[in-house]
Amino acid sequence: MSFEEVAIPWLDDVFRYSRYLAKDPTDAEDLVQETFLRALRGWHTFAAGTDCRRWLFTICRNSFIQRVQSKRPVAYDTPELEALAAAAVADGVVSSGMGHVFGQVDLADAIQEALLELSEDFREAVVLVDLKGMSYQDAAQILDVPVGTVRSRLFRGRRLLQERLLAHAEDAGLVPPRPPAARPEVS
Repeated sequence: MSFEEVAIPWLDDVFRYSRYLAKDPTDAEDLVQETFLRALRGWHTFAAGTDCRRWLFTICRNSFIQRVQSKRPVAYDTPELEALAAAAVADGVVSSGMGHVFGQVDLADAIQEALLELSEDFREAVVLVDLKGMSYQDAAQILDVPVGTVRSRLFRGRRLLQERLLAHAEDAGLVPPRPPAARPEVS
């Protein structure tokens, strides 16, 4: 099967994952471009029949880490990127420009904001397991940590997320405020 048939259908998922890594929408778009460019260049290493989404998420995470460590810009005008964009348009994945697809984030603002406030370790675990539906084992492989670490990060991340969302609901007047002693310090 071709790259366009196997990898392009995961474009939206990779973008949503990149939003949680990069936080900034423009940086997330750049990260998606870099991810798919690397995937296209390394397509010969992809084992047919394996989980392409997990493979793309791993590339995305590694690209993000490398960008943060080197703070280098992404090359935008490459023949591979142009071919990839053309394939996406031809496949009907992108009908009105990349920005249109990237602008469709299906999370409520409060949830997205609370997720972005989590530390990267907790956010990655929550996004991969709770939002992307990956198993603990798949998340551990993508994050390159033991399964127990994924479980621990999920527990702590979910707890922090719950506290942040409850605080948001209190601030918005959706639930009665808790007494100050019952409101834990969220870090």
